[in-house]
Amino acid sequence: MSRVDLRHLRALLAVVDEGTFTDAAISLGTTQASVSRAIAALESALGVRVLLRTSQGALPTFHGRRVVELARSVLGDIAAIEGIAEQGHGELRVGFAWSVFGEHTTAIQRRWNADHGPGTLTLVQSSTATVGLLEGDTDLAILRRPLDDHRFTTSVVGVEQRFAALADDDPLSRRRSLTLTDLAARTVAIDTATGTTSTELWPVETRPAVVEVHGIDEWLTAVASAVAVGITSEATRNQFPRPGIRYRPLRDTPPIPVWLAWWTDNPPAQAAAFRQLVCQEYSHTRPSS
Repeated sequence: MSRVDLRHLRALLAVVDEGTFTDAAISLGTTQASVSRAIAALESALGVRVLLRTSQGALPTFHGRRVVELARSVLGDIAAIEGIAEQGHGELRVGFAWSVFGEHTTAIQRRWNADHGPGTLTLVQSSTATVGLLEGDTDLAILRRPLDDHRFTTSVVGVEQRFAALADDDPLSRRRSLTLTDLAARTVAIDTATGTTSTELWPVETRPAVVEVHGIDEWLTAVASAVAVGITSEATRNQFPRPGIRYRPLRDTPPIPVWLAWWTDNPPAQAAAFRQLVCQEYSHTRPSS
């Protein structure tokens, strides 16, 4: 049994809209014989006549009118799907959990849009372990913690200094810089899902108490209200200045690597260009004070 094909439906609509097989062929850029074969194949597949050939042209039958109605809907949906696919080829969706690229964010956005067109870079906030990759929400993910999953490729694009975050009336906030020892007696706010801090930064015997938070908003609230202190990357300091919070550099902690990640078996076509741009921006980083 033959099947209905999209080209059969396109031929039917062309005949109905243009009025004749000849004009339909011109509209479709094909021959009258090809249009006739497509209509014959459609009628064979359906088992009913869809067009009446008259001296005034071709007219849809009772069944043909219903087929025309459904064909317009089907082809409209196909066009919409193809439109989404075309849009997706031009758009790069980059996921982040907290602070995108810190002080580099605006420069990266502007340079990308200048080279690839406005609206081609979309930043997507996600609180999942893969920052939206596993869920299909993002093409690339910005990570500041290791992703031990062979399905994804990761590449370091920069490093960032660690900062302590304290309520502005905390005595430690008056110092120009701090150490982990200074914070060992405090309670530390930690986001175990997407944060960059764990108690493993301290020796076992001096590990601080912990209050668990979920996301940047809870973290900022805990710090500003003096419920806890925080440790974070300089990107957070740059993108989340808050009344009531002071950030101070930590002298004795390793820097935080910044990775880009993507699906190993389906890398975005623009991954290499975006990675190069981000690396260039991070290479211009000035030391934080």
